Amino acid sequence: MPQPTITVAGATGDLGSRITRSLVARGATVRALVRNDAGPEALQEVRELGAEPVVHDATDLWSTAEACRGTDCVVSALNGLRDVIVDRQSVLLDAAVAAGVPRFIPSDYSGDFTTTPPGDNRNLDLRREFMGRADRAPIQVTSILNGAFMDMLGAEMPIIQRRIRRVLYWQSADQLLDFTTKDDVADFTAEAALDPTTPRVLQVAGDTLSVRDLAGVLSRTTGERYRPLPVGTIRTLGLMISAIRTIAPEHGAVFPAWQGMQYTRDMFSGRVRLGSLDNDRYPDLRFTSVEDKFSRAASAAAAH
Repeated sequence: MPQPTITVAGATGDLGSRITRSLVARGATVRALVRNDAGPEALQEVRELGAEPVVHDATDLWSTAEACRGTDCVVSALNGLRDVIVDRQSVLLDAAVAAGVPRFIPSDYSGDFTTTPPGDNRNLDLRREFMGRADRAPIQVTSILNGAFMDMLGAEMPIIQRRIRRVLYWQSADQLLDFTTKDDVADFTAEAALDPTTPRVLQVAGDTLSVRDLAGVLSRTTGERYRPLPVGTIRTLGLMISAIRTIAPEHGAVFPAWQGMQYTRDMFSGRVRLGSLDNDRYPDLRFTSVEDKFSRAASAAAAH
């Protein structure tokens, strides 16, 4: 039985490289799209991932279609603003259709953006706009929604304040939040890319917990007492976002401070909460919990 061939766009990015490795580990032949203006280091990076680099013009339909031809699924792990998420992905989508590729996985990888009001979250607005475009295309499309990346906890999403041993929250310390590690998202995406029976949307979460729960996890894994700390309401967070966008708009940045705050607001409001989860769809997968993540971090710190 021939190995499936999967085309990956964005294979040298953070999530894209993880998806590519996971596909290769599962025996897939991976064709990684490389822009024709990329240097030789990009080709080498793709080869080191175990994939075949295919150079194409990302703005040209027929160049991209030729790069996709003969594959079983196109997986997008592209990251950017409108020129990438809408414009470049649209070329990729149309190219997959033109090449006769049966399936397409867009670069969604987020909370449930179908429920956010237009204009409230720039990056989620772009994904929703592309979803409308994808739904009109004659190809089987599967969006993967995974909440927030667990890897961002304490980093890009700084609700954990270790110096004062507090976990920040807006509105309610009991609002449930969805988190999944990038590696788990990559493994699930690889399984979905190899699965010809996927539905329009798949939802996964490595863990779903509240700030109150998170404080308990930190207390257990660090041996120090952490407590929730209220810092305002959803409305006050919205006002902060508006003020920061005025002071430092950073229109060209993919993830400026106010964008992260928009996502935090949408999580604490509950509007991007995932619904029925598909974690059990691929029984061999084991998802990392927040407690697993911080237990491992504590063990690694103790070893040093």
